[in-house]
Amino acid sequence: MSSTVGRDDERSADEAAGSVAASPGPSASGTVELAAEAHVRPAADAAGTPPGGDAPPPADVAEFEIGPGERAPISRAKIAEALGHIRELHERDVRPDEGLRERKKRLTRQLISDTATWMFCERGFDKVRVSEVAAEAGVSEKTVFNYFPTKESLVFDREDDVVEGVRKALTDRGPDESPTQAMVAFIERECTHIDALGSEYQPMFLAFLRMIDETPALQAARQQMAAKLVAVARDALAASVGVDPRDPEPYVAAQALMGLWEVQLTSRERHIREGRPIGDLRDAILDDTHRAARLLDTGLWSFNQVAQGAGARAQLADAAKAANEARKQVFDALRQAKTAWSEIRRAHDDAHEARRAGREP
Repeated sequence: MSSTVGRDDERSADEAAGSVAASPGPSASGTVELAAEAHVRPAADAAGTPPGGDAPPPADVAEFEIGPGERAPISRAKIAEALGHIRELHERDVRPDEGLRERKKRLTRQLISDTATWMFCERGFDKVRVSEVAAEAGVSEKTVFNYFPTKESLVFDREDDVVEGVRKALTDRGPDESPTQAMVAFIERECTHIDALGSEYQPMFLAFLRMIDETPALQAARQQMAAKLVAVARDALAASVGVDPRDPEPYVAAQALMGLWEVQLTSRERHIREGRPIGDLRDAILDDTHRAARLLDTGLWSFNQVAQGAGARAQLADAAKAANEARKQVFDALRQAKTAWSEIRRAHDDAHEARRAGREP
């Protein structure tokens, strides 16, 4: 994604940040959820509610399809508040020294992405033009494309953060930390504040997944992101132990490690669909991730051996040969046990027939 922002975009960032600061909210942090509230449709028309009439539903609430025949009401203001809060906590963790200018740009970028995601989920990705997103967010179309090079990147707005997080986790891991442990630690950090999300998050997440599943362009973008993650993990693993990234070991290890990222996503969807409370969601996701990691780590434990020098490959080959010999021994033992069991059964049958013959006149 492009990180280049021109003067026009800085003015847009100033305006967006100003709308945040001017909006009332639960805290003085001025997070982007308040800016999103400024773009919610008016709560009522000029005529108001007639006396004795039913109060209209909140104007910022829309019903989103979350599954076949399933719809759920979601408040735009509440989901923006929840996502803005958790992102603010995340930024404090990963960029504690963020300056004012960087924060303004981040808030503008976040506002554009949140606005686009809401509109795409509500109306369909292919039915919303980028110019409409820009108008709704209060910025120019040029500003949108300065922050997001493609329409699809408006949806996958955290791709760069995730890619960099994976690269850093695998490159900076300690000598005694396996690739699996490093990846699990990264996922744990990504899920740190998930219990701070409100109840609006769960149906919004399902609506988000449905939108991707029903949009070929987003499915392709998601596959490209997955391939990019594998490539970054492969290169990071290869660099961390000094081998060629084209070798089979870093590639297959990267594929397996990115499987853990998919595990936490599918786990999140499954537990949400099963109705797990938001307060228990993080523990459930991480439990599934740890279970998958335990299985994976038994197969990737030897990856660190590559770092031991030129003789490591010979050691791994010898270990593989020894494992193969052990497997043959196990199979031979099983065949011998089967033969012995057959002989015992045959002797038993012969003895039984002999006893029957002895009793017959």
